[in-house]
Amino acid sequence: MTERRILLVRHAKADRPEGVADVDRPLTPRGHADAGAVGAWLAHRGYRPELVICSPAKRTRQTWHGIALGLADAAGAEAPSPEVDYRPEVYDGEAPEFLELLQGVDDAVGTVMVIGHNPSVSVVSELLDPENGADLRTSGIAAHGFEGAWDQAGPGRAPLIETHTARG
Repeated sequence: MTERRILLVRHAKADRPEGVADVDRPLTPRGHADAGAVGAWLAHRGYRPELVICSPAKRTRQTWHGIALGLADAAGAEAPSPEVDYRPEVYDGEAPEFLELLQGVDDAVGTVMVIGHNPSVSVVSELLDPENGADLRTSGIAAHGFEGAWDQAGPGRAPLIETHTARG
């Protein structure tokens, strides 16, 4: 059996400027620092995504950029960049749509990171591990693991390994 990792990440702290559409909300300065801290934590724990599935919202794209910089800085050497897939279902979809995205991942991929919003990312964590699923705060990470093909990822199939809330 092949061991898989699912890294669920809630976007970093976002601003709420007046007159700006929700999808266009940017990160705060703290959010930018926290996103880099997510990447550093992931690198130090040995989590290196091969695929990133990200909401197209500005705050999640900026979170991914900060994570990527944090991963690269912590690695000390240039590591291969993961494929990044911006999916509207991660912005406005429900947990079942997240699971469908995971189930559609190519079996050549070992670790997937999903960068999204609450309540969806927390609900997916709870679906994957009903007894221990994580309620994620901003810059929160829930690392889940399972064995098998991606099309087998589903409710109760991916125990929570650990959680962390990164702060820069």
